[in-house]
Amino acid sequence: MMPAYPPETTTMALPAIFRMLRPKTFLYLISLRTGTEMIALTLLINKVSGIYGLLAILTGYHLSWLQLTMYIYSIGVLGALVYLSPHIKRQSPLQCLALAWLYVLDSLINATYTALFGTTWFLMLARHINDPAPDDDDKLPGGKMMNDTAGFTSPEVNATRVEVVATPAMPGQKAVAAGVNDGSALGHAVFQSGSIASISVICALWTIRIYFCLVVMAYARGVLRQHILMTSSNNFGLHGGSERTDLAENPFREGREEGEGWKGRLGRIMTSVGKGYWLGKDDEDEWVRGTGERFTNKKRLNIKVPEPGVGERERRARSGTGPPPMVKKQEASS
Repeated sequence: MMPAYPPETTTMALPAIFRMLRPKTFLYLISLRTGTEMIALTLLINKVSGIYGLLAILTGYHLSWLQLTMYIYSIGVLGALVYLSPHIKRQSPLQCLALAWLYVLDSLINATYTALFGTTWFLMLARHINDPAPDDDDKLPGGKMMNDTAGFTSPEVNATRVEVVATPAMPGQKAVAAGVNDGSALGHAVFQSGSIASISVICALWTIRIYFCLVVMAYARGVLRQHILMTSSNNFGLHGGSERTDLAENPFREGREEGEGWKGRLGRIMTSVGKGYWLGKDDEDEWVRGTGERFTNKKRLNIKVPEPGVGERERRARSGTGPPPMVKKQEASS
């Protein structure tokens, strides 16, 4: 008896912008697995800086609370990377999924730190343009470190331009210096040529970082769905382990081996956020075509196999619609 199929449903193809957010290769050159390994290596090198940051405390270097938390966080991410990176090659679904979420969350946290340090830097520039008061800089997050390393000075006259007026007079006359302010200090600090270049570089780097997030997530998604294909208990349909017919069976659901213990709970939490991305249907993906119709609602192709019996040539010969049957020639007796 043929297995039952889910009811026919009408699905719309994903817009092109969403298909672009699911890369199938890394830079259109290498596989997602190799790209993910390279991305994990760059993150590993980046987080090693947390060790050197904490070692600076032994030299008596002052660290703000913002720097200290960043270095401690970097060491924690470094340990997680050392554990998760080998699973990229092993294609472990839970670990690859955890690596993807780790990279995304690390990107968000780093964006927050970058915004805090950037805001502190521009506020310090604005204050030194208007009223250079070093004590005020220490109140900003990381302000003392920036003030110590940036080489700010405290001139007696705060001016963006100095006009020196010297008129003919008796010997010994002193020149008169008049300071002229030049508009908004914060706007001048942000829109000067050096700041614009720095902001442009940061935006370019974060564009690359976003693409790296898409690559790591796409690889984890492929590993997860391949695991579903190999281990799913429902071979014809999406309703096994899922209430919706457009979702695959969650490999971390309760009742399955992967869904037991804290690993199962962690897997369910990670797949519950963006469930449509991790378990949703793809109409145009290559891997869907070989899933035993797990993600298709069309009926199976029925090929009519001729029944054993009279051959086609003999049947047509009997009915008079074909050539006569072949007659073997008898050899003349010698």
